[in-house]
Amino acid sequence: MELYSQTIRKLAPENDPLKIGMGWTKEDLSKPQILVESTFGDSHPGSAHLNQFVEQAVSGVKDAGGKAARYYATDICDGISQGHDGINYSLASRDMIANMVEIHGNSIGFDGGVFIASCDKSMPAMLMGIGKLKEMSAIVVTGGVMEAHKITPKYVENDPGCAINELLTLEQIGKFDAQEKRGEIPEEQLDYYKENACPSCGACSFMGTASTMQVMAEALGLMLPGTALMPATAPELRQASYDAGKQLMNLVRQGIRAKDIVTKESFENAIMVHAAISGSTNATMHIPAIAHEFGIEIDADTFDRMHRGAHYLLNIRPSGDWPAQYFYYAGGVPRVMEEIRGMLHLDVMTVTGKTLGENLDELKKNGFYEHCEEILREKSKELGREISRTEIIHNFDDAKGTDGSIAILRGNLAPEGCVIKHTACPKEMFQAVLRARPFDSEEACIDAVLKKQVQPGDAIFIRYEGPKGSGMPEMFYTGEAICSDPELASSVALITDGRFSGASRGPVIGHVSPEAASGGPIALVEENDLIHIDVPARILEIVGVDGKELPPEEITAILEERKKAWKPKAPRYQKGILKLYSQHAVSPMKGGYME
Repeated sequence: MELYSQTIRKLAPENDPLKIGMGWTKEDLSKPQILVESTFGDSHPGSAHLNQFVEQAVSGVKDAGGKAARYYATDICDGISQGHDGINYSLASRDMIANMVEIHGNSIGFDGGVFIASCDKSMPAMLMGIGKLKEMSAIVVTGGVMEAHKITPKYVENDPGCAINELLTLEQIGKFDAQEKRGEIPEEQLDYYKENACPSCGACSFMGTASTMQVMAEALGLMLPGTALMPATAPELRQASYDAGKQLMNLVRQGIRAKDIVTKESFENAIMVHAAISGSTNATMHIPAIAHEFGIEIDADTFDRMHRGAHYLLNIRPSGDWPAQYFYYAGGVPRVMEEIRGMLHLDVMTVTGKTLGENLDELKKNGFYEHCEEILREKSKELGREISRTEIIHNFDDAKGTDGSIAILRGNLAPEGCVIKHTACPKEMFQAVLRARPFDSEEACIDAVLKKQVQPGDAIFIRYEGPKGSGMPEMFYTGEAICSDPELASSVALITDGRFSGASRGPVIGHVSPEAASGGPIALVEENDLIHIDVPARILEIVGVDGKELPPEEITAILEERKKAWKPKAPRYQKGILKLYSQHAVSPMKGGYME
């Protein structure tokens, strides 16, 4: 069977001379032609180091008889964009990168691709892009995770929610910032944390969206086993990049395409792994969006169904104690998969050309786990404390929890659903009736929180922040301000049609659908409405008005009257990509992608 690139050469006579013009040889033209797509750029620590892996992949392709071409679609950083209108571009950027991957792949005529990224939107974007190019062979390389900083004793601050307080990671900055604003720590202490929270390149060192989606890429079968979420500085990651380039050539020659690997069963495997790692709530948007590009139907309810009864094993921040770099030292994705092996489809194809079950068996024989344990012993010496693998990845029979990590709630407030990460929520808030405090922007809400205008027993609403409202930014700082206030942390809920950082903790409920900009019930909430949250029963509903509980039929009638009086807000964006995104984005419960 003729390579696609060679078919294209015959159709476009300018193809050869244009490639010769940028240095290709005559011999290069007849080789398998490989796209090496990355989000490299001086944009943030998750992407600034990626070009070394690009070059390794290019070398691997070359040594295996192919010709690689470097393409770039640089991403933005949610952290750098946080706290101002830049964050509104975050989710839209996912779709833009995916579209550029599609353009690069389909406009040239490649036979396969190596896709390299690290972070919150670039990882799902690359996976969506692979879905758009699913007839090609594809393999993923992730840029790993940054190191954690060991805090000087002067600034070690006891946090009862974390047993490992001497290691600093970026997700703690929101908490420290709120403490400084309330006068609880001096500015110089906050400056110390800010200056040391990112000591290396790589994705942020907690199980946020970036780390979650790196794990998802391996769980889908698109990465070499054991290579997701390595420390970005690890020499093994450079080797994995080279090996990925070589293996991509094997996939091309064997005719194994992305669509042969990414199937309904591989998505179910990924969701089971997501439950085991207490992954980011944003995956409930990204996985459905990726599945959509592959022509497979996965929705947020699939997560809820599969998380029920699933064993949650990972003791990694923000829901646990350890920075994310320790995930690899404990055995990474393969160790998690071994612990939940009986729940996985072991016969799915992977980029090794072997099944998942065969990969797991091979790792037990080739010294992978012994290598990880050796590194963990070295880290124990550096930290001055004995660290066991099971402190980081629990055994299945000694799980941290047995009901997954997220739940999809429904009710008259969220008819299409909303999401909560219950492993990061205080048990006191699993069932509660709270007073509504609605705000039409995050800025107004966080100001009220920091000025102590929010009281225990309040349900804070931030609305008009969904995809159609303002691009669906994160409500990270407000959540951190609540969590860092002992008076509010276990007594106040934050409910929004926006989303949260994968680092968010506490009683935070996001993705409320339909969103306020579409006239969803969240737009109709008024001051002192009574809000009922029941996580075990998967309920979020309005049960009263003016502080008084009412029968369901009266609530329905009141909401109908409010809807008649409701007037939609003028679109926030009148031009540019956010206008396009707000016009074409589907519900977060479907994936928030553009159609």
